[in-house]
Amino acid sequence: MYITKRLVGLMMLLVFQVAHTQNRPNIILMMADDLGWGDTGYNGNKIIKTPYLDQMAAEGVQMKRFYAASAVCSPTRASVLTGRNPYRTGVFTANKGILRPEETTLVEILKAEGYATGHFGKWHLGTLTHTERESNRGKPGNLKEFNPPVLHGYDNAFVTEAKVPTYNPMVNTDIKKPNSEKNGTPYGTPYRDIDGKKVTENLDGDDSRVIMDRVLPFVKQAKKEKKPFVAIVWFHTPHKPCVAGPKHLALYKDQPLSMQHYGGCITAMDEQIGRLRNFLNKEGLANNTMLTFCSDNGPENGNPGSSGPFRERKRSMHEGGIRVPGLMVWPAKIKQPIVSNQPFVTSDYLPTILDALGLEVDPKIELDGESMLPILLGKKQTRSEAVTCMLSSKLSAQDAQYKIYAENKIFELYDMQKDSLETRDLALEKPEILEAMKTQYMSWLSSVKSSFEGQEYGVKSVERMKQRWESPLTKTTKKKQVKKKKKSKSEL
Repeated sequence: MYITKRLVGLMMLLVFQVAHTQNRPNIILMMADDLGWGDTGYNGNKIIKTPYLDQMAAEGVQMKRFYAASAVCSPTRASVLTGRNPYRTGVFTANKGILRPEETTLVEILKAEGYATGHFGKWHLGTLTHTERESNRGKPGNLKEFNPPVLHGYDNAFVTEAKVPTYNPMVNTDIKKPNSEKNGTPYGTPYRDIDGKKVTENLDGDDSRVIMDRVLPFVKQAKKEKKPFVAIVWFHTPHKPCVAGPKHLALYKDQPLSMQHYGGCITAMDEQIGRLRNFLNKEGLANNTMLTFCSDNGPENGNPGSSGPFRERKRSMHEGGIRVPGLMVWPAKIKQPIVSNQPFVTSDYLPTILDALGLEVDPKIELDGESMLPILLGKKQTRSEAVTCMLSSKLSAQDAQYKIYAENKIFELYDMQKDSLETRDLALEKPEILEAMKTQYMSWLSSVKSSFEGQEYGVKSVERMKQRWESPLTKTTKKKQVKKKKKSKSEL
């Protein structure tokens, strides 16, 4: 009798756990690479075709002021997974620092809640091998930067360390030199699975399709196991080498060659987003899936990408470098289309998802993001803290109305509600607002430095990486700026 009661109790507990997890939303966080604010149809692009992103914008939440936490790749990605400004975690720029093992990631939190976890596409938060030369940083003996997804809560992965061509991703393709002997040779950045093994099958054609071919089976398996899931889907598109296949090139045949490839690979990615949404509908998962899309920074220099009307591009703390497309659909919660002009940032993803699940993060861990839900659902007018972005000797911090911008320690002030194009510096006209925002920023930056130096979880990673604090409040000479710019172009 005791055994029977015990079995019944266990079965009831299992039923409760299954029901509990089934009612929790599935999470898919998609990110493009170097996609500008103005590179989508819904943001006004008249050339590039993005019908499925436009559909997301029409049906769900369109965040007109959505920001990447940095103006380059790796830092923004760290912010997504931690809810923290990347300067807290030592990911100051691309190919520098790693997602520290001590960080509590969104994926780890959700795995503990019974979620299936997967990462697909670009990783760029550490190397995937320490036994051979690979991509940007992988090389024999480089253990300090060895940092694959398996160390951060993932059950499943299909990832590259960094960039790959956006068509035939495993081979070199130079669209400007079609007769180059280098074309067709191995690119040198393989896809690896969760165990770190190189993937060798189904790698030809459009890279976004190659990625989505792994996402859909992961989702289907999670459904079969009656598990909610979190899928991080980081496309390489439209980062250089920006290449499109014949089908998508034909859509832009009347455009210059660079736009044929640029627009072509973006439309190819857009089609895969449509494929994903159709799959979720078919599997009965769309209603309770929070599906988001953004970019990691503004458009790269030297390509046809557009930052819309905004000032400057990638690597800039002006709007064109950090304001990016921001979308969310979640039919179970967001039942009517929303267009929001409030500022949000990639660090907001983690606290938003925790809010949706009724979870709390360890109070000893400083978060920089805030839940987007109170604002989107009309329960709150504006965010509590400023959106803060930094890179090298450049920074920006902004609330609903004002933005401070600084480069080489020279501060400017803009009214984002009246002057989102940043044409008029108000620093001399409104010194009291500038000083108040600077004071708030300095207090916050002190907290960020303390986190970087190990206040929350010790100095093991600081010592492992041999990193020093890099303050954005430094002055860089013009000569050094040119040198850094050249270096960043070759590294990213």
